[in-house]
Amino acid sequence: MNHSWSFILALFLSFNLNAQYAPAAGQAGSTALHKDSVLWADWGATPYVWSRGPQDISQPQLGLASNGQPAAAAGPAGDGTVFSLGDGGQATYYIHPPIIDGTGPDFAIFENGFSDSFLELAFVEVSSNGVDFVRFPAVSLTDTAQQVGGFGALEASKIHNLAGKYRANYGTPFDLSELADSSRVDINNIAYVRVVDVVGHIGEYGSYDSRGQLINDPWPTPFPSSGFDLDALGVIHQLPLGLRPLAQAEPLKIWPNPSPRAKALQLSLAYEAGAKLYIYNMQGQLVKSMQPNGPKISLSLAELPAANYIIGYKGQLAQLILLP
Repeated sequence: MNHSWSFILALFLSFNLNAQYAPAAGQAGSTALHKDSVLWADWGATPYVWSRGPQDISQPQLGLASNGQPAAAAGPAGDGTVFSLGDGGQATYYIHPPIIDGTGPDFAIFENGFSDSFLELAFVEVSSNGVDFVRFPAVSLTDTAQQVGGFGALEASKIHNLAGKYRANYGTPFDLSELADSSRVDINNIAYVRVVDVVGHIGEYGSYDSRGQLINDPWPTPFPSSGFDLDALGVIHQLPLGLRPLAQAEPLKIWPNPSPRAKALQLSLAYEAGAKLYIYNMQGQLVKSMQPNGPKISLSLAELPAANYIIGYKGQLAQLILLP
């Protein structure tokens, strides 16, 4: 390699390692949004699907994170309660009316970091149909030569599109226009927001950013409050109530519920030709889908184990208890 190209490459690497994003809350240029801002149009309800991760993914014998309940992540931020996701855990909100793309950020995620440098991070994904999720392109420029310890420090200016970038009471904003080129999501009809804990290990258990680089954040945190501590989802731009889809006036109904596995379910729904019905387990995994042929259908789920499920159709959700 000649000397001129070596010099250019060195400059390129130096720029990328030292590139800066918005700084911590309260500093000039910060994008942090305070919980008491006048921007909030609505707050997310209790996540309808969640899956907790372990306290320490390298020590599964410690069990799962257990601090807080999903309802702690509902309503306005800063109420003192959170839902801890654990290593790699996740929680999905259903938002109605849907979030839409407006000028500037469209929603924000709140965590309970106690300082500008103790930051626990999470990916954020959105969906229009509850099945196809698109992840915001996240970037972490934190050096990966040495593991950030369980109570180690991060710099907000080296973090982009990762929830938890800001301390408690300050939301990390997300702008749907960044996903405008995706064919898998309608940025003016975002009915689902998923938060996925980043496992900040710089080795075999680690999570990667949108560039394929490991994300270094405080790890391990082998406590009941392990992982991302989800406080709230604040909505800024939302479809006006008067424009909510017609289907919302005709709720999805299921009977009998609870239902024995051997007994066929009866469903009443706002039928639309071509629309699919989806069934998820409580870990958010799709276990069955079908295309109804009318507003009233009979459905057998004898092949599924007895458990709790979520049935979704055109943005409508209903919980089903399937008995042995």
